[in-house]
Amino acid sequence: MAGRLRTAIILALCLLASLASNAATHEAKQNAWAELSADQKKALAPVAAEWDAMPVVQRSKLLAVAKRYPKMTPQQQERIQARLKEWAELTFQERELARKKYQKLQRLPPEERTKIQKKWQEYQSLSEEQRANLRRKAGATMVEELGVEAAGTAMQPAHAATTPTTE
Repeated sequence: MAGRLRTAIILALCLLASLASNAATHEAKQNAWAELSADQKKALAPVAAEWDAMPVVQRSKLLAVAKRYPKMTPQQQERIQARLKEWAELTFQERELARKKYQKLQRLPPEERTKIQKKWQEYQSLSEEQRANLRRKAGATMVEELGVEAAGTAMQPAHAATTPTTE
């Protein structure tokens, strides 16, 4: 009796594992780049080269963005395209750093996030020249604070971009 029960449990577990595996494979194939609609491909074009290698969770978030994309204003669409392009150009390390910064920001109290958002909006309203000056000053300050002798080394990542929002 115990032997039959054990065999039945093992068979049930094998069946469940097989079903879960098939579902994951189906979902991955269903979300493969080749399976996307023309509208989805248009919205997600900047990440086309790496789409099939992305985790299913990330693809799902981006598919949600693609679903909203046709209803967006042209300015919003441009912004999404630019952010996806920037994200696609980031190295793995830069993406990890961006994710960590985003997670850290999300853990801040709402009033702190509001302060940071205000400062970011102020920064965005500056001219490109003013922003470049601030970046240079921030880099020089970091060199002084860290005691780094090689002031000629790059102080910013190759691609200073933010994580695209997919909410």
